[in-house]
Amino acid sequence: MRHKKYLRMIVLVVVLAAIAGWQIRREYRPPVLKAGARLYAYIANAGDGSVSVVDLVALKAIATIPVGPIPSGLRVLTPRKEIWGVSSLSSLSGGDGGYAWVISAESGRVISRIAVGPFPSAVEFSADGQRAYIASSGSNQIVRIDTATKQISGRARTGRHPWFARLTPNGRLLLVPNRDDSTLEIFDAQTLAPIGIVGVAEHPEQVVVLPDSSVAFISAADAKEISVVDLKRNVLLSNLQLGGAPHAMILKPDGGELYVTVPNLHAIEIVNTWTTEIAESMLVGLAPETGVLSANPITVGREPVTCTMDPSGELLLVANQESNDLAVIRLRTSSLLTMVPVGSHPTEIVTLLF
Repeated sequence: MRHKKYLRMIVLVVVLAAIAGWQIRREYRPPVLKAGARLYAYIANAGDGSVSVVDLVALKAIATIPVGPIPSGLRVLTPRKEIWGVSSLSSLSGGDGGYAWVISAESGRVISRIAVGPFPSAVEFSADGQRAYIASSGSNQIVRIDTATKQISGRARTGRHPWFARLTPNGRLLLVPNRDDSTLEIFDAQTLAPIGIVGVAEHPEQVVVLPDSSVAFISAADAKEISVVDLKRNVLLSNLQLGGAPHAMILKPDGGELYVTVPNLHAIEIVNTWTTEIAESMLVGLAPETGVLSANPITVGREPVTCTMDPSGELLLVANQESNDLAVIRLRTSSLLTMVPVGSHPTEIVTLLF
């Protein structure tokens, strides 16, 4: 009897293991890629000045690339299979400057460093990928870079403490919020000639533009407002008062609604972009910072700070700053697939299929 009972337990364990294996395979089917194709995530680690590379098919970290102090502003230049970012302090110049760095996805190495001035904030690419724009808040200027040669091809003076440079969807205008001047400065994207300056809410930071390039929304955390600027007439339309300091702004693909995360309210404010009014406030969880559009709440690691989706839209990637890992989530089933260890204090994520 004992032998039969023991045998039944073995059979039960085997059956349960088989069911568990089947369920895991069902939950995560690696993306079907062409032979030789790769799907990688790149994570900037502010704590150790590196970029972690995670294989999203194998679900494991495959490389750590040193880039420089406080890496940020990650962007993917898909035509050239490159990842660009900036370092706010330059160890190359004794800590008093800043530079852009470029990683080749194929070699997994930094192939260029370009001095752009102290405290650069982010990288913006033209639609054809031939030009990169970077605002240097420490030197009050915009730098334009030829992405093929990695050489600076133009500069323009800005107001005080430009936060970053943002192109309109039609590629004609370059928008720069000047934080200390509380202005939005507008430049011709081709020539960097100044076109206009619009006063906005105190200490502007982020900019989101409607798909038709007609209206810009500018967040001002200190003023707890969103400024709305008409880009055809270069005038301020209104300042929308929020219940707290705005953090991330997420625009629906059709441009009809703007979702603004307000961490201290544990909520998002929803802006109707057609009427430029606050349409709704919605509680979403403890101190939301950034996000993508999804239907269901998902538990991840400790202190999630940023998230993005892979190119297929099947996976949601979340960087967890306190636990130093990347959560990989299957959006179709709202299930956590795995937690991949990365570098110290991850802050930003981009993905590339190549």
